[in-house]
Amino acid sequence: MIKQIGAGLFLMVLIGVVVFNVFSEDQGESSEGEVVEYNVTGDSSQEGTSITPPNAPDGLEVGEKAPDFTLETLAGETLSLSDLRGQKVILNFWATWCPPCREEMPRMEKFQQEYGDEIQIVAVNATGSESSIKKVRNYIEEGGYTFPVVLDKELNVNNDYQAIALPTTYFIGTDGVIQQPRKVGPMTYDFMVKMKNALN
Repeated sequence: MIKQIGAGLFLMVLIGVVVFNVFSEDQGESSEGEVVEYNVTGDSSQEGTSITPPNAPDGLEVGEKAPDFTLETLAGETLSLSDLRGQKVILNFWATWCPPCREEMPRMEKFQQEYGDEIQIVAVNATGSESSIKKVRNYIEEGGYTFPVVLDKELNVNNDYQAIALPTTYFIGTDGVIQQPRKVGPMTYDFMVKMKNALN
């Protein structure tokens, strides 16, 4: 019952964001193709935001074992979270239509280039909310992103992790347990470094 409610809330938020982005797509890019960032908080120091429905679940807690999953990568292979046991993992939920997700992706790539031998980033695309896999592939290729991107076509993993708002990120230790509170909203490079150092 809780999973059905969570799935329903997640789909309502996704539909709302997709509708908003369809109507504002022409305003979302400049003539040079650069993404225009909108600050809707009224706080000029705010680096990004996310939209969460009222009474949304709080997500998985520190100390819980991270639910295992197996998803297809953009390269057509499969990746299981359990295959990464023994490694620190940043598990990021995102979509191409999500401006805060697009904001943090270059920071994630910079972090990957610097610390990819110490910690593994896995980017779980909310593929069930995307217009096409081709759009996801093009976005990743154009950005030159090198961390693994897996496709959550049925949104089952998004639901299991209660990733109602995007981006949402979990921090998993070498023991496969969530060791730090989840982050809802875009991460900074310094925050990723802090989380890497906090995991064991």
